[in-house]
Amino acid sequence: MRSVRVTLPGMSEQDFAVAAWERIEGWLVERAPASAALLRPPASDADVDAVQEAIGVVFPPDLRAWYKLHDGIDEPGTGKSWWPAGFLPGAQGWYPLETLRDAYTVQIRDQEREPGRIPFSCVVGDMWHGLYVDARPGEPSYGSLGRWFVDREPELLADPVAGWPLHAWLSRIADALEQGRCLVGPDGDPDEDTWPALTECGGLVWVAPDEEPHSPPGRVLLGGGPLP
Repeated sequence: MRSVRVTLPGMSEQDFAVAAWERIEGWLVERAPASAALLRPPASDADVDAVQEAIGVVFPPDLRAWYKLHDGIDEPGTGKSWWPAGFLPGAQGWYPLETLRDAYTVQIRDQEREPGRIPFSCVVGDMWHGLYVDARPGEPSYGSLGRWFVDREPELLADPVAGWPLHAWLSRIADALEQGRCLVGPDGDPDEDTWPALTECGGLVWVAPDEEPHSPPGRVLLGGGPLP
């Protein structure tokens, strides 16, 4: 199955991103309050415009709409668990705009990457890789998600024609949370290594149920029971 840009009649991609995120945030507030508590206030149009000017790249509409809901997340407080911060699939922590700007600058200046791929997250506790949105106008992959790495070239999560746009990814996350099952990938196949689970401290994490070692301790798989 090929991934497509998921919209409904009368809805733009940014509208769809907002609707999907509202489902996710509602779930976090109810089921994973420690993760919800890390969400920052909305970014203003001026905030987004300033970062666009600083990096010389215009955000795709759904990325801009997402940041206007929340300016990423704060770091957990001193002595607090870091697990709730990685509530996006792949243990990704959502960058505030300031961190996004700095990460983009490092990638273009120090790692000599091609301009136009906007990093919006990294693995919590690991600055070596994360996710980006392709913001290069005219490219087949425009608006699609990919992985960035410190030590190798970035790669898309799906082929450039099919793509996996941000708003569709957010919708798949919401579906997985609400239905208590694994994430479905851009090709329509279930990703059995990416299941949502809850931690003892009230955070959301995404895990491979059979992976060793089982951490964080005390996690509970959605749709199942406690994991060893």
